[in-house]
Amino acid sequence: MNWRFWERSRGKNPADAPSSLEPSVVKAALTPQLSREIRESFNEASRDEEHFPSTIDPRIQHVQVLLKFFGDLTDKRVLDVGCGKGRFARVLSESNPRVAVSGLDISEAMLTCVPEGVEKVAALMTDLPFAASTFDCVYATESLEHAVEIERAVAEMCRVLKPGGRLVIIDKNAEHWGRFKTPAWERWFERRELEKLLERDCGQVHSEFISYWEDVAPDGLFLAWFAVK
Repeated sequence: MNWRFWERSRGKNPADAPSSLEPSVVKAALTPQLSREIRESFNEASRDEEHFPSTIDPRIQHVQVLLKFFGDLTDKRVLDVGCGKGRFARVLSESNPRVAVSGLDISEAMLTCVPEGVEKVAALMTDLPFAASTFDCVYATESLEHAVEIERAVAEMCRVLKPGGRLVIIDKNAEHWGRFKTPAWERWFERRELEKLLERDCGQVHSEFISYWEDVAPDGLFLAWFAVK
């Protein structure tokens, strides 16, 4: 998701938020009806290149975090979970010509914009269509917030990761919930909440606040969770 679009178009007023409940206590099921609603929402959003772009500036910290933590991706397999139009996958592919990147998204329309050379997979992040221990690296950038069944999605990402593989989740901090209006199904996360979920399958887990640009101090909105299986 382009968070600047949501901030500008949906407003910052906490009273505009769909619920006053903290996202960490909201429990929901990803029903077929809700899956269709989410898919249709992003199919529609795919037509908006201004606010849901297919490219991203590689200097943005979201990108730099991935490149630094993953390191040399030569002959590695990488999974972008909730890839959207594949803007992160594009940067990873261009930076590492011998990497094999798969981009998975619920929206078939979003996937039509994914660049050539990236495998396109239409599926739910709660049911990844890959065998266990398939990927060397897995990441989800502002996409886990749309998974609904969060524990299952995190477990799936860990399942398809090879032993010794690296996983990154970049998403929004629940302490800033209400900063701008969100879709009814969206959730943000407490720092320890995702650390605990990752610790079920990974031996090395930590998190840190990140900013959007290197020369701008983190304001607490974005967190990056890191894990090594």
